[in-house]
Amino acid sequence: MTKSIDVTAPVEQEGTKAVVKNWYVAIGETIKEGEPLVELETDKVAVEVPAPASGVLLEILIDADGEAEPGGVLGRLGDSAGDRSWDGPRKEEAPLQPVKTNGATRHVDQPMQSEKTIEHRLSPSVRRIVAEHNLDPSTIAGTGKGGRLTRGDVRQFLDRGGKPTITPNRAGPSKKARAPGGETVETDLGMAQRIPHDTMRRRIAEHMAHSVQTAPHVTAVFEADFSAIVAHRNAHKGDYARRGVKLTFTSYMISACVEAMKVAPSVNSQWHDDYLDVFDDINIGVGTALGDKGLVVPVVRQAQAKSHFGIAKELQTLTQNARDGKLAPSDVRGGTFSISNHGTSGSLVATPIIINQPQSAILGVGKLEKRAIVRTVDGVDSIQIRPMAYVSLTIDHRVIDGAQTNAWLTRFVEVIETWPIE
Repeated sequence: MTKSIDVTAPVEQEGTKAVVKNWYVAIGETIKEGEPLVELETDKVAVEVPAPASGVLLEILIDADGEAEPGGVLGRLGDSAGDRSWDGPRKEEAPLQPVKTNGATRHVDQPMQSEKTIEHRLSPSVRRIVAEHNLDPSTIAGTGKGGRLTRGDVRQFLDRGGKPTITPNRAGPSKKARAPGGETVETDLGMAQRIPHDTMRRRIAEHMAHSVQTAPHVTAVFEADFSAIVAHRNAHKGDYARRGVKLTFTSYMISACVEAMKVAPSVNSQWHDDYLDVFDDINIGVGTALGDKGLVVPVVRQAQAKSHFGIAKELQTLTQNARDGKLAPSDVRGGTFSISNHGTSGSLVATPIIINQPQSAILGVGKLEKRAIVRTVDGVDSIQIRPMAYVSLTIDHRVIDGAQTNAWLTRFVEVIETWPIE
């Protein structure tokens, strides 16, 4: 009798437990080795776990919304529908009801759930684009393995003039109106739209609260003139584009961070009770917004060893994968410092920006806008219009003092303001 094959969660994951979001295959269905089988989500990334072998899904040990420990068994595969090497119930036994509780087991003899079966087969990026355009995935032909719908299939459908096939809820405020994913409830303060927290939002909340409780946050704010960066970008963005890379302001910030670390290395560190790890590699995470879902922080690794073009290229790949839901666990792991470019959404200053534990500091960059400032030219003060932004460094005061903070920001601003045009 052939033994069943365990489907396990990745052993390495960043910080928190993972939660099962979807099983792409129902019990009793076949799958080929390497095809996506189950989707996991943490506060940082959604990841698809592939089938470790070809076969039939026999068991689901952790259902949707159940927590998965690193290396934990999620389910089991068999060679065929007739392979029951596990000691579960047989068909002659009374069928069990579908399980909806976390961590319970469902077997092949149990009734298969049909509700939203097609949606459960969609990857995170496909689900996102389908929801954005109010599409019914069952009306679009899939070209992926086993007829699975891909992002390219949806894009092709839209390019050919495909129209929304699901009418969005446009109901006005009333007892029957519902917010996305929620319901209308009556509270002591009146009617409200009650929206359950999704997994990523809960994990982000836990992570942020832990950081504030762990580290004493202190923030210093400087002002930076981006004239030199604007001039360089205008001169070189065409060349970068011809080489397939979009030249963004964030790439300059990463390069400037690398230079600033040279004057205050402890900014690139991690606190422990008995010692401080100051890292040689500068692995910079960049906060990437995912709309209402929160944000993820993909990491540009070994930034100190990369050219500016190399940084811009890697940053483009990471941010695009973040928005498409294609980040791998390794893409968000191992950061030693982070950047929050909060100005892209309009804010001038944000403080404190919560440190991404267990790091020791985080850079905040506010909105870039033209301002009137005083400059001395040939000994004469003059009012000039310059592209300016506030930049802040929030530090763990257990690790970094005010002098180091200001030295770091001074060098960061100096690099930004003296960037050569060539």
